[in-house]
Amino acid sequence: MEERKTNMPLLGDKFPSLKGVKTTKGVMNIPEDLEGRWVVLFSHPADFTPVCTTEFVAFAKRQKEFDALNCTLIGMSVDQIFSHIKWVEWIEENLGVKIEFPIIAANDEIAAKLGMLHPGKGTNTVRAVFIIDPKGVVRLTIYYPQEIGRNMDEILRALKALQLSDEKGVAVPAGWPNNELIEDKVIIPPATDIESAKERLKSETCFDWWFCYKEND
Repeated sequence: MEERKTNMPLLGDKFPSLKGVKTTKGVMNIPEDLEGRWVVLFSHPADFTPVCTTEFVAFAKRQKEFDALNCTLIGMSVDQIFSHIKWVEWIEENLGVKIEFPIIAANDEIAAKLGMLHPGKGTNTVRAVFIIDPKGVVRLTIYYPQEIGRNMDEILRALKALQLSDEKGVAVPAGWPNNELIEDKVIIPPATDIESAKERLKSETCFDWWFCYKEND
């Protein structure tokens, strides 16, 4: 039996090109078709399952927030396209929630390419999350087991934090914007030489030269 090779895109890698994939919104080339936009691509184990249904509803209810951040949501599982279409119809008819984002009908090759098949967790794809920047670079990955649903507010928070870090050249503290030490402020990158370390203590708000922060303005 041929051994299946499973890869896992690393942070800073180009997201593996998925060309000609079938989705509920037509054939797409990802990330090429979405150049210039942020992408949150997330896999789910299977259509017509309870936890996945709660996740899709949660993503759909935050669709406008992702849109406002120049971000496209994309779902994915190894179910066939007709299953995706029927499930989306069921969610709208029975739960009153319309799924606007595309859902990829993946195959085992695509799932393995993205590290979504974990042999120790069965044959379904795990709950993978990829945040991809406008240049097609992987900026964040999270993997959840099948039995644990994701927190979409955390995914939104991480996206906002990445955009802020890129724009302002700052780091973002734990739990931002509700950090226990510095609240919604952001962290200034540490000084890289003795002189600038001394000067920083005079001009910035610091616990010490290596831990300085400022208002997020």
